[in-house]
Amino acid sequence: MGKVVVYVHGLWLTGGEAAGLCRRLAEELQAETKVFSYRSVVAGVAANAQALFEFLGDTAADELHLVGHSLGGLLILKLFERHPPPAPGRIVLLGSPLLGSRAAQNLARLPFGKRIMGQCVGDELLTPHERHWGGSRDLGIIAGDLSFGLGRLVGRFGTPNDGTVAVEETRLQGATEHMVLHASHFGMLFSPVVAQQAAAFLRAGRFDR
Repeated sequence: MGKVVVYVHGLWLTGGEAAGLCRRLAEELQAETKVFSYRSVVAGVAANAQALFEFLGDTAADELHLVGHSLGGLLILKLFERHPPPAPGRIVLLGSPLLGSRAAQNLARLPFGKRIMGQCVGDELLTPHERHWGGSRDLGIIAGDLSFGLGRLVGRFGTPNDGTVAVEETRLQGATEHMVLHASHFGMLFSPVVAQQAAAFLRAGRFDR
């Protein structure tokens, strides 16, 4: 059955935007890659986590790794709160706002802001969260510090950020490793360095430093 890497996309996306990242991960790890596409606006996090669980249940693998970008990382964490997949593997989160999102909170104050972002954001990002990773799997986090993205249109960060998510919002107590790379929130999906570091962590449980 071999190795499978499942990619979980972020808000308003479909997974197709990460074709290059998935190709690089497949080459680096000699693995099959799959994309889990979900309704990031009209369905809540709990419903999407259940759908992800069912998707993974239909995926035969000896090793089952997960990569989540932005909101997709929160969906992966919710999955592990409820029912983790049985196959062993590691997790990498890319630019995921794990402690809440200042940009989402600012956008929610604008007319139609909450409606545009949808239920998943309403469930997870509009209030600060204190999350903790229990360590059931190796979990690596990559944050970006190239401040270029939509988040800058709705307010200033005042701290290092990727243009959408502040670096401090990506930290998670109990995570195995945290790394900051010079990439923007969307641009990290196209960065060879991000792909190399994600593959390194999925392979060995640590980033190359």
